[in-house]
Formats: sequence, structure tokens, C-alpha cells
Amino acid sequence: MSESEMKATANGTKANGNNLFGMPLPDFSKMALPGIAGSEQVLARTREGFEKIKAASEEMTETLCQTYSGNARSATDYGLKVFELSSANAASTLDFMIDLCGSKSATDVVALSAEQTRKAFVAASDQNRELWALAQKLATETGEPIRKHFNKVFHQTG
Repeated sequence: MSESEMKATANGTKANGNNLFGMPLPDFSKMALPGIAGSEQVLARTREGFEKIKAASEEMTETLCQTYSGNARSATDYGLKVFELSSANAASTLDFMIDLCGSKSATDVVALSAEQTRKAFVAASDQNRELWALAQKLATETGEPIRKHFNKVFHQTG
């Protein structure tokens, strides 16, 4: 090939119609794609379908943002409750230790220990109920908006 034949054109082909590897490039502008290129109805339906997908995607993004915001609040409430309960449990344990230090007999130690065990059991039961309620609230606030959105989208498309 002469130097004039080696010149590349703007689209990457050489003057003789081959690309840099010596292979001819296909001319996609002249290819016919049956059922797509010539039908305005198909193009309109495709465009409409993509618009529906785009709208559903935007709605889902908004739903997830709202869910995340609610989830963050509920998770914070749950964490604060855990700190509150931990503080109450620590204070109860310290009170018990102070009472033990002031006991004068083995009978007092046994009585104080039995009372502390009863208090701890009741407190743990109450605390577990509170934490369970907060966990249920967190799960509901997280899942419900997403479930509603999916139901809405599926009913629209069905």
C-alpha cells in the first residue's frame, strides 16, 4: 500500500474502506432491523415502556429515600433505648453492690441477692418487651412503604 492509501479518515477507516486491522467495517446505517426500524408503533410502545420504567424507578428511589429516613429515626430510637436501659441496669447493679456492702449478715446478703434477682428478671422482661416493640416498629416502617410501592407498581402494570 502506498502512503496515500494508509491515510485514516475521521471514522477510523482507511482510504480503501478497511479499518486499521485490514477488515472492512460494517455500514450500520444501511442495515434493516425487522420489527424495529420501520415501525413507528413499535418505537412508540418502546418509548412508552421506557418512560413507565423510568417513572417507576424514580418513584422507587423516592420511596427508598423516605424509608431510609424513617428507618434512621427508628434505628436511633432503638439505640437510645438500649443506652437508656443499659444505664438503668448499671444503676441497679451499683445500688445492689452498695446495699451488699452495708449488709451485716449472710441472711441479709441472701435476701438482697434474691430481691436483686427478682428485680433483674422483671426489668429484663419489661426491657425485652420495649425493645421488641421498637424492633417491630422499625421493621414495619422499613418494609411497609416498600411493600406498598411494589403493590402499586405491579397493579399499574397488570
